[in-house]
Amino acid sequence: MILHYTLLIIGFVLLIAGADYLVKGASAIAKKFNISDLIIGLTIVSIGTSAPELAVNILASINGQAGMAIGNVVGSNIFNFLAIIGITAVIRPIALKSSLIKVEIPFAVLASIALFIVAGDYILDGNPGTINRSDGLILLLFFSIFLYYIYLSATKGEVNVNQSNENEKAKAQPTWLSLIMVVGGIAALIFGGDVIVKHATEIARNWGMSDTVIGLTILAVGTSLPELATSAVAAFKGNSDIAIGNVVGSNIFNIFLILGVSSTIRPLPFERGSMTDVLVAGVSTLLVLYFASRGKRKSINRTEGAILLIIYTGYIAYLLLSR
Repeated sequence: MILHYTLLIIGFVLLIAGADYLVKGASAIAKKFNISDLIIGLTIVSIGTSAPELAVNILASINGQAGMAIGNVVGSNIFNFLAIIGITAVIRPIALKSSLIKVEIPFAVLASIALFIVAGDYILDGNPGTINRSDGLILLLFFSIFLYYIYLSATKGEVNVNQSNENEKAKAQPTWLSLIMVVGGIAALIFGGDVIVKHATEIARNWGMSDTVIGLTILAVGTSLPELATSAVAAFKGNSDIAIGNVVGSNIFNIFLILGVSSTIRPLPFERGSMTDVLVAGVSTLLVLYFASRGKRKSINRTEGAILLIIYTGYIAYLLLSR
């Protein structure tokens, strides 16, 4: 049993390190070809932060572990909006730009609604719920629309990707080293994801937990560590845009990109009991939107952050006690 936990931790370390090296290596190669910081930020870096979830979900889908794949996405979204935003706001109140309140967070709400619709077929026809390949393609279409919106916003100057000394260092990095970082990062993601899926499954069986619950808890928290680290550091530095933008973007990617890719690889059977988790994810998104939009200051304060953390704690207690 101890071996499973040890290997699970090693898998998470590989997963997070792999995502970091993949982003750094790919960014350096992009700079060599004079690809703009804007494109790098909107593609490589943004999607790179969701690479752990993507790696775990692809492997879970290939292995036919639908509960783990769906649980990882839904659980990550719940953790992002309740735990990460909660922790970030407690560290320092989060000030939000109008675009986040008017477009990005509502788009995250749309993502939750889309998941509810594609997963809730059984409500309409009484048949077992399944997120099939056509559903996956629809989710990927929404993801393309979101990327197009980001691109248009950036060209209008509404989204800025900062120039930094790190970019100059990346450009000066030898190409062979960048390629090693990319290949090594991908290898670490694949191997780490495989280790996590296998040993998380064994832990779930030993504890009598379903794949869905292990995905909602251990996998969700583990694969969201990059977002937690990024948002916490950003909060300490007073960079609210990164602190919450990172989380909002990740939630949109999780549903539209990751679940879209996973269900396109193999249709994902959806347990009716999981609809409660989808509803919790949707309500948490609406709650963050409410906190962010009320009042004149357009911010999430420490009290509201504490409320989010309390709700997350209650949700985890519900999971462990009821399933």
